[in-house]
Amino acid sequence: MAQDQTSNYAGVWDGKLGFGKKSAVIVIDFLKGYTTEGSDLYAPGVVTAVSETPELLDAARKAGVDIIHTQVRYNEHNYIDGGIWIKKAPVLKCLVESNPLAHFNDDVLPAPGETVITKQYASAFFGTSLAATLTAAGIDTLIITGCTTSGCIRATAVDALQNGFRAICIRECCGDRHDGPHEANLFDINAKYGDVISKAECLEYLNNL
Repeated sequence: MAQDQTSNYAGVWDGKLGFGKKSAVIVIDFLKGYTTEGSDLYAPGVVTAVSETPELLDAARKAGVDIIHTQVRYNEHNYIDGGIWIKKAPVLKCLVESNPLAHFNDDVLPAPGETVITKQYASAFFGTSLAATLTAAGIDTLIITGCTTSGCIRATAVDALQNGFRAICIRECCGDRHDGPHEANLFDINAKYGDVISKAECLEYLNNL
């Protein structure tokens, strides 16, 4: 009899990392292009994730947990900083400073003093100062929110692990354009690269710090 995927992975790919000694929250690319109907990047799952995230950010701020935001920006004159990815996914060409779709959603704007990292590729670690920033601050756990689950969330979770950090993805606070890739990638992240937990679990952690 064929096993379902949960049974198939049980006892093999279902380890848990848990929270470490010090955490930071990262909010990945919650930009208006993903939540504006009519935009080629529009993703209904991201709209839901954005609506779920302010409560978590409020809890993190009250607990004194650092919050880092990422945004994507390209050179709109030649997109040379987008490399091969911009050729594979030209839809990303809207993410330039002059386009309102490239700016943060109003509900999850960085608060004064919070770090904003600009990136050109999927992972928040690739080509950025994120790893050095976390290490210098003594942070060993990255609480991951943002979009999209099958792209930048997964890439960041994988690179978090590879750079020696615990990746904790918050299910309700991550979104994609379709439930299939969203659920498949959360399943893979939880199996191999980090933990996927509910927002309620994360809020309990933050409120007890």
